[in-house]
Parts: sequence; C-alpha cells; structure tokens
Amino acid sequence: MKHLVSIFIIILLVSCHSKNNKKPTTPSKKSQPNIVWIVTEDISPTLSFYGDNTAKTPHLDALAKESLVFDNAFAVVGVCAPTRSSIITGMYPTTIGTMHMRTGQDVMNLGKRTYKETDRTDLKGNAIIQYSAVIPENVKCYTEYLRSAGYYCTNNQKTDYQFAAPVTAWDENSNKAHWRNTPKGQPFFSVFNIGTTHESQLWKKSNLPLTVNPKDVKVPPYLPDNEATRKTIARHYSNIELMDTEVGAFISQLKSDGLYENTIIFFYSDHGGPLPRQKREIYDSGLKVPFMVKGLAKKGRTNRMISFVDLAPTMLSLAGIEPPKHLEGHAFLGEFEAKKRDYIFGSSDRFDEFTDRIRAVRNEQFLYLRNDFPELTKYKDVGYRKHVPMMPTFLELKEENKLNDTQQLWFETKTKEELYDCKADPHNINNLAENPQYASVLTKMRATLETHLKNRPDLGLQPEAKLINEMWPNFEQPITDNVTLSTSTALSTGSVGTPHGKTITLTCATQGASIGYYVSDKPDEKLDLNSRWQLYSKPISVAKGKTIYTIAQRIGFKESKIVSLKL
Repeated sequence: MKHLVSIFIIILLVSCHSKNNKKPTTPSKKSQPNIVWIVTEDISPTLSFYGDNTAKTPHLDALAKESLVFDNAFAVVGVCAPTRSSIITGMYPTTIGTMHMRTGQDVMNLGKRTYKETDRTDLKGNAIIQYSAVIPENVKCYTEYLRSAGYYCTNNQKTDYQFAAPVTAWDENSNKAHWRNTPKGQPFFSVFNIGTTHESQLWKKSNLPLTVNPKDVKVPPYLPDNEATRKTIARHYSNIELMDTEVGAFISQLKSDGLYENTIIFFYSDHGGPLPRQKREIYDSGLKVPFMVKGLAKKGRTNRMISFVDLAPTMLSLAGIEPPKHLEGHAFLGEFEAKKRDYIFGSSDRFDEFTDRIRAVRNEQFLYLRNDFPELTKYKDVGYRKHVPMMPTFLELKEENKLNDTQQLWFETKTKEELYDCKADPHNINNLAENPQYASVLTKMRATLETHLKNRPDLGLQPEAKLINEMWPNFEQPITDNVTLSTSTALSTGSVGTPHGKTITLTCATQGASIGYYVSDKPDEKLDLNSRWQLYSKPISVAKGKTIYTIAQRIGFKESKIVSLKL
C-alpha cells in the first residue's frame, strides 16, 4: 500500500489519498486471536443483562456473565445500511457518501446487480436512481487488512453496505460461510447476521404464537398504550427469545469445535429498536444498542462510550494491526487502543421516500440534535414502516386527535435544536434547548458538533441527485479497468506454485481498485464471485499448467471483467 498524499474533499473531484495513511503493520502470530461476531438487528438495550427481564434470554445472559458489557454503545444512524457502511469502513457515512437509506439493491452476486429509476426524490425534488455509493479511493473494507495479515474472513450473510461488497472483502460471503471452512493454521474472523429481530419480522412472524404476554410488556411513553401496541411489542420480545436460541446454537458450535475458550466473541445489534419512533431516529431509541465482548481479560461492565465507526480500527487492533490513519473511528480494545472518547456522533438523512437532514452529538449525559429543516415533521410517512402491526391504529388515533401530548410530538414539526438529559429523561421527551438553565450545556454541545463537522466533509449537505452524478458521471456507473497480468520466470516455490512456473504481477489502472485472483487446474472454470478469491497484495508464483483468474473492483464501480491466463 503506497503512502497517501492528501485528504479528499469531494468524491471523484479531489484525490482521496492521505499522507498519514500507511500500510498496516504485520502482526505476530500470537497477536492473531480467532474472532466471531454475532450481529442481531433492530434491538435497543431491552435485554435482561441491561435490566429488562421481559424476554427470557438464557444464552445471552450466560454470555454476558463472561463478557465485558458496554453500557454506552451507539450506532451512527438509526437504520441498518448507513450504519453497516460505517462498520465495514471505519468511516462516518456523511464523510464517504453512504448516509442515505438506501442507495440501491443489496444483491450479493455482483454480476446480477441492477439499478433502476425510483419514485424517490431529494430535498430539491430531483429524481434519485438506485446506485452503488462510490466512496473515497483510499477507503477499503477493513477485512482486506485482516486478510492481508493472514486472517480467513467469512460473512454469513448480510452486507447492506450501500455498495456491493467487492470480492476482495471476504474469503466467503454467503449463507454457507463459516469458520469451519478455515484452512488449517489460519486465524479466522467470522460474522453471523441474525435477522429474526428485524422490523419486518414484526409482521412476518405474526402467525407464530407469542412467547411473551402482551400484558407484561412496558409501553414507552411516546407510543399509545393499547392492544395493538402491546401485541406488537410482545411480538418483538418473542422474536428476541427466538434470536437468543440462535445465539445459543453458535455458542454450542464453538464449544463442540473446542474453540469457545480461545475465541473473542462480539454480540451487538446493528441499531436500536424496530418500533415507531425507534428505528430511523437518532434519539437513544434509534442509536443506543446492546453490546458485549467475551474473551477479554476484562469482564463486567463499562461506561466507556463507543461508536460503530470504532469497530473497524478495534478489529485491526485486536489482530495486532495498526489501524490506517485515515480511519475516523478509534480502537477501544487491543494493542492500539486509543484514549476514551467523550462524544459520539449521529446523522439522519434520507429514509426510503423521505429526505431530511439532522446531525447529533451525545456525551454520557446529554444528547443534542441540530435540525437543518425544522419545518419538516419528525414523523416520516415511510411506506415500509406501515406494515408494523400497530401502525394503522397509531395513525388512526393521530387522525382522531386521541394521542396525548407526548405521543403527538412525533407528528409535529421540529425546532431548530433539541437537547435532552438522557439520564433524567431516557426516552428523550423533554426538549431542554430553550431552557435557560441548560444554556451552557447547549452551547458546548453545539460547538462540539460544529467542530466535528468542520474537520471532515459532509456529503449530505448537497442534493443527493448531484452527489450521484459526481459518483456516477451522467448517472452511469463507472467501470473498473481490467487487470493487467505481467509474468516472469519463477525462481523458487511460491505459495500457489512450484519451480519452473511463473511469477505473476497484477495491476489495475483504476485508482483505489482492489484485485482478487484465483488459481485453478481448470482453464475454463465457472467461478463464484462470493468465495474463493484471494486478495492480491504482492507478486505470486503460479505453477506451469495452472490457470490464474483475476478481477478488480473500486468500491462503487462496476467490477472489471474476469481476465485469465493459462501458464
């Protein structure tokens, strides 16, 4: 990886290099632990190890007793795709242009990706097409650094990064991906995504019996307390119990493989809860998540504030790899652990058919929101959310003027600023922004947000159609150049070759493109774009008689054609 030379200002218009970005250090073998992520969806800290005993989660409870539990863990956006883009890159969505939910279809088979016109518009009324976000050329999926350092990386199976995952991101990226496929002698990093608690399962699992009694659930004050609401909340808690069983199955597999004791296990949700005024919001109900890590020297609880933008550098740090300097997150574990952060930052832009722009900052006690379009209502009439079983009744009560003041707030226009004391007011109901007693807090939080935004581009400030046209000139997806193969006689045995073969050097003219390769005995092999591709980082030796297949992709570009060479 070359030394990078300047900080980008706008995607595709200015160089995306950074002079401080250097090749990650090569870790020693002893610093490469096995790591498993168990990622669920759409859950706030409504679990028993956070004090909410509504759902019975014996497997998570047992894991929590052996883990370090984080009481202040936050997503960067209250919805999955922008947040997942931050997780995989270690960058804020507003910096790399992935803040709008969502950009295009999440199709894992790259050759089957399609983009089409939609009925969505930006704040200027411009039509928005489906697209794959073109992010700065120096920003990679952090798993490439892990792979370069010897890790076998698997993802089962959700990506939803706002761009198609390049073939270089994972050794395996499918519903069959598993640590059990790791070659002998390699450390592994395996991600498992559980969709059981996703918002959609509130209606898709409505035919299953509830395991939680609707009479036993707590109804947040911002929701009407009625039968429809209680049944929806009970469905969510019942889904949590189903999810807990799935977590238990992964734990059981690790134990049966003799790996449980020496594997670091992360458990977290990709953002807050699935209910109205939770998902898509950047209140605590949308950003605050359950989060724990097992397999560390530390156990118990911590108030340390962490953001999902911190996950990429933390993973590299745990693997003994120094995180590249361009990453906006900070490692909170491992060899390169950074100092504790005092603030986390959130953003809110387009959600499906509706565009807005809100920026947020939170410390351990206070949450501050800046509403750039206060004339818009907090509520967005997102069609997808209307499938939530309680929503028709909620909207009927609103039309009949039968909501109380707290419940009605969601449907009102916003104020320019919002400030909440999250300790005294955990549901973020009482806006203190105009309370003179909190003037100094307001000033400090406002200044903190302004300083944060000053030091990086905010690509949400421009109309989305304009951003797309910069990423995709004339609204056509750019295409990655084909890989060029250069050969020389191999002098010694290589990792994929033997003497008398060739040393192959691979290059791609597209700046920021990553190159994948596959060596085969077959000159016409049908290749799976989601597995078996090796990440190219240095010249390789290939034996005579074998065929090397190559492919390249700059994130957001269409992948190159597969180029092959028979030795």
